[in-house]
Amino acid sequence: MSLESWIPFAFATMAFACMPGPAILYMSAQTLAHGHRAGLMAALGIHLGCYVHIAGASIGLAALLHHAPALYTAVRTAGALYMLWLGGRMIVLPGARAETETRPRQRKVLHDSIVVEVLNPKTALFFLTFLPQFVDPAAATPDWLQFLLLGVIVNGAFSLGDLASVGIASLAAPLVSTPGSGLWVSRISGCILVGLSLAIMLRIL
Repeated sequence: MSLESWIPFAFATMAFACMPGPAILYMSAQTLAHGHRAGLMAALGIHLGCYVHIAGASIGLAALLHHAPALYTAVRTAGALYMLWLGGRMIVLPGARAETETRPRQRKVLHDSIVVEVLNPKTALFFLTFLPQFVDPAAATPDWLQFLLLGVIVNGAFSLGDLASVGIASLAAPLVSTPGSGLWVSRISGCILVGLSLAIMLRIL
């Protein structure tokens, strides 16, 4: 890719990385509810899940979602329902921060975050529509490898924004860490996830 293409690619990637979205709200909710380590696990899970979409875009699976509306809707609905379940669990079964800042809790957050990201077809379509703008068919590097390399760069930039959101949420956490506040923080965080899932399902309908 030429310098003329790298410059707009870099600026566009930075702009998208700074945009607040469902992933940032999700990681902030996990951080406030379960602590900064859980927030970092959520960011890692989103990062790892994103590689599934990058690989899919590289081998053409993202195009399948683009041309199969029913499949796109099914995957998107599954992701929304999974997020609804996570949020509902945080509301009904809230846990104090001291009880949830454990390795099993962190592994669960990591697993949930990967699933949430993999079941987000909008990420796949983002890579499908964004990356081709900077892939050069005339280059010596194969198209699929260009997709892969550009996707890794974009994912890295997005992860920096995710880490920043976790850091900001961690700074805010002491403000809500008074005795007995753990239950309410968990419930509020759950409400955020439920709200996100309902917003997604309303757009589907």
